[in-house]
Amino acid sequence: MKKSIFFVLLTAAVIACNAQTKKSPAGIQKVNLNPPKGKAIAAFAEGCFWCSEKIFESVAGIDSVVSGYAGGNKANPTYEEVSSETTGHAESVLIYYNPQKISYKELLRVFFTSHDPTTKDRQGPDVGSSYRSVIFYRDAAEKARAEFAIRELSKSGQFRKPIVTELLPLKEFWRAEEYHQDFAKKNPNQGYIKAVSNPRYESFKKAYKSKSK
Repeated sequence: MKKSIFFVLLTAAVIACNAQTKKSPAGIQKVNLNPPKGKAIAAFAEGCFWCSEKIFESVAGIDSVVSGYAGGNKANPTYEEVSSETTGHAESVLIYYNPQKISYKELLRVFFTSHDPTTKDRQGPDVGSSYRSVIFYRDAAEKARAEFAIRELSKSGQFRKPIVTELLPLKEFWRAEEYHQDFAKKNPNQGYIKAVSNPRYESFKKAYKSKSK
């Protein structure tokens, strides 16, 4: 069976994306998980962090977003190591937000609205454990809220397949190489951004009805 033109173009964009990342410098940093006074943090993994970063940064109440790696077993992981699917890390985003303007419950709604939590180790064309769906909780209260959200969504019938999102404690978060930060904003014409990230972002904007920036 012949592949569709879209699939061919999409595959080419992903290959171009992977080729570009091989040029990335080191400079991985372990992030201090103590938030500034009056602020809070949350961490999620939901596929390529280029798009996740753009999505969360568009939501009112969120101050900033850092792209990085969490959930693995190796210190100072590079993008190449994480992409090899041998370190256990997932491409993740660390969110700094104002709890007076947006709740953790609402962040969970953004999370479940912005990706497909039913595809194990995959989001769209990106396949591997580094693209899995994960909620990284900081305490028992966040874990309970995440478990409740999953139960409610499962009962709602919003998703046809079972939710496979993992719940993991946020032990460490490694800031990714600097060129990953704000990648979609800085590289709007890059092939992967145009073929994958932008359509995903537009889909989120249509589905998410709450206040954006």
